Amino acid sequence: MDFDFTWVLLGFPIAFTLGWLASRIDLRQLRIENRQAPKAYFRGLNFLLNEQQDQAIDAFIEAVQNDPDTSELHFALGNLFRRRGEYERAVRVHEHLMSRGDLAQPERDRAQHALALDFLKAGLLDRAEIALRKLEGTPYEEESRLALLSIYERSSDWQHATDIASKLESANRGSFGGRQAHYFCEQANAALAAGDTGKAFETLQLACRLAPESARPLIDMAKLQNQRGQQQAAFDALLQLDKAAPQALPLAASLLVTIAQNASLSGPVMDLLKTHYARSPSVDVMDAIVRLDGNPDTARQWYVQHLEREPSLIAATRWIAGENLGTEHNQKLVQRALDQATKPLMRYRCAACGFEATQHFWHCPGCQAWDSYPARRIEEL
Repeated sequence: MDFDFTWVLLGFPIAFTLGWLASRIDLRQLRIENRQAPKAYFRGLNFLLNEQQDQAIDAFIEAVQNDPDTSELHFALGNLFRRRGEYERAVRVHEHLMSRGDLAQPERDRAQHALALDFLKAGLLDRAEIALRKLEGTPYEEESRLALLSIYERSSDWQHATDIASKLESANRGSFGGRQAHYFCEQANAALAAGDTGKAFETLQLACRLAPESARPLIDMAKLQNQRGQQQAAFDALLQLDKAAPQALPLAASLLVTIAQNASLSGPVMDLLKTHYARSPSVDVMDAIVRLDGNPDTARQWYVQHLEREPSLIAATRWIAGENLGTEHNQKLVQRALDQATKPLMRYRCAACGFEATQHFWHCPGCQAWDSYPARRIEEL
């Protein structure tokens, strides 16, 4: 039987027509989906700009459902969850991104960084540490190291903090010598608490060599040497403090009096205190001079001298304590009122966040800033 080519000729147009119709249906569906995704996305952006976060989240969820393969929508949604404090949902979004096998390496690094931020904001420091350590060698390495440094400071892990600060310094990301000196001082304090004075001394020596112009290593070294009966060495350390960081000497004024009482150094200590006071009057230095002198009449002269140089309610209160105000009852009433009034003036205040405390901090408990407390009382600022 002869093959009829008529059917072949008729089949080509039919197949072409069916293929064309199928492509049109697919293109139409694709255009519909593409229109829906951008509409939901832009609607979410509009809500976000108007600070309507609930509506923005709903819009982004709709956009993600319409286009689940778009990573940008996932990042936008995860960041919104984090900003709202919904850390569990943010973690799920970013973990979903990390589980995708088709995700390019730059996007995977970005998702890893976002996941670390989720854990950090949620206060899950152990999981944040693990996530941040996976960012070594990525474009987010510097940010991850800074975040790790913050984690180790908050958890008082000073050894790891020292290692991270050393890496940042080696990478020319700033000067971390002063902060590393603080870490060594913290480790020395821990060694002292454990009774290991030898290790504490060696650690403080490292801190002094690393940051010779920092005040804390010299003060802590002087305290340790005084405890070990090495008063001359302690005094020498504070002489160096007066040269390297004279503004911090008031913090060591009371220690200088103790050193002078434990050795034949009262003359040199008095000379140092008076010389410093002449350059920069300070309530703490004035009190140290009065204590070391031990003469009530001379003490009142020092208070008056201080009042002549600077208006000070603290000095006035000290002076009135030695004056006769008529009766003992009146004396007590006035003295109690003045003591109450001077209490807030005797505090220290963080220059970064304004946190006030009765003692001086090297590391602010409020904002976690280092060296943010001036060495002077609030009244003297």
